[in-house]
Amino acid sequence: MRNRGRAAATVLVLLALLCACGYGSRREQGYDQAPVAAGAKRTDGLDAVTIGYFPNLTHATALVGVERGLLQRELGGTRLRTAVFNAGPSEIEALNSGSIDMGWIGPSPTVNSYVVSGGRSLRIVSGSASGGVKLVVDPRKIKSPGDLRGRRIATPQLGNSQDVAFLNWIAERGWKVDPQSGRGDVSVVRTDNRITPDAFRSGAIDGAWVPEPTASKLVAEGGRVLLDESALWPDHRFVITNLVVSQRFLAAHPEAVEAVLRGSVRTNAWINAHPDAARATANAALRRLSGKALPPDVLDPAFRSIRVTDDPLAATLAVQAEHAVRAGLLDRPELRGIYDLAPLRRVLAAEGGPTVDDAGLGIR
Repeated sequence: MRNRGRAAATVLVLLALLCACGYGSRREQGYDQAPVAAGAKRTDGLDAVTIGYFPNLTHATALVGVERGLLQRELGGTRLRTAVFNAGPSEIEALNSGSIDMGWIGPSPTVNSYVVSGGRSLRIVSGSASGGVKLVVDPRKIKSPGDLRGRRIATPQLGNSQDVAFLNWIAERGWKVDPQSGRGDVSVVRTDNRITPDAFRSGAIDGAWVPEPTASKLVAEGGRVLLDESALWPDHRFVITNLVVSQRFLAAHPEAVEAVLRGSVRTNAWINAHPDAARATANAALRRLSGKALPPDVLDPAFRSIRVTDDPLAATLAVQAEHAVRAGLLDRPELRGIYDLAPLRRVLAAEGGPTVDDAGLGIR
């Protein structure tokens, strides 16, 4: 019986890997290359470093760092190549295959990749963003948390970070929901973020536990924020995006990894020092990548709710994994070694920044 349960849990881990952190189709938007200054010295002897990220405000570090050339600047004569993904699984596949070297990505696909690979696929080398997740509801139907019982609430995909958070919140209220089917005291409807606003507008769902900018799109459709997930966490901080690197690339090209980290740290410092310009830059990047910028009534509240940070908030990732275990979506994972923060600590020390903690989950 225990072996059968472990096998079932492994299947669920794989299923979560296929579904985690979905923001659209699995198609990637190809590779783009930043211009390189003539005569600049190559980093680590590399012609190029390829990074992946999403066209999403929770990936503001990548959006702004690429758009303003801050990441390319740190790589010198090594060309920065970028690949834009719409879902975590396709970015993980690209990282594992060597199609990209590093990437900004959410906690669920990161944990799933590390667990499925037996701890051999990747390392988290930096934080990137915290917050930016909200429960938005139809105020005509839902006025308090108790009114959610019997309602249809969307999450992005089975096993993704928001799905796990919502299932855990439901369980803490004493309600029962089958984690796989989503059926129970609340109906959890796994819905692609691209169509969630249409589903909300039509009444097919009564609310959604979603990341930005989807949450602010729902508010623009008449929804009301019933809960900001940051209110559930100490200091209102929890990981939503990390910077990861394949273990092969980290071992072979530590100088290049450190250069990207330096660019990430300097980008986050610029964002925090120039929030209005950063918001406009991120929106310009979204317009370039998708052909459509976000309107002010969506962009402004969405950007305000996201905090860029170099700190990976490792303790919160461990809690998120525990929530997935309690929800029945994950066997208890061994996460020791998922972090290697030594390069980031060197960069932060050189920049005069604070140190960061791996919550006991770093390499030994």
